[in-house]
Amino acid sequence: MIKLSRLNGEVFILNANLIETIEANPDTVVSLTTGHKHVVREPIEEVIEKVIRYNAEIQTVTKVIKREV
Repeated sequence: MIKLSRLNGEVFILNANLIETIEANPDTVVSLTTGHKHVVREPIEEVIEKVIRYNAEIQTVTKVIKREV
């Protein structure tokens, strides 16, 4: 899950696994596999960084769990 901001400043949490595309038109539009679209304040690069960070955290947690089992 990643934290993003709508154009009006409202913060929301998005399931990063549902992201299909990210475009700049000039606003950043995040399209989901569900067909929903979200226009956000963050530039494309920041959204990508958040997704990469989220995925890295998931991998780290998975490795720790596997070690404990």
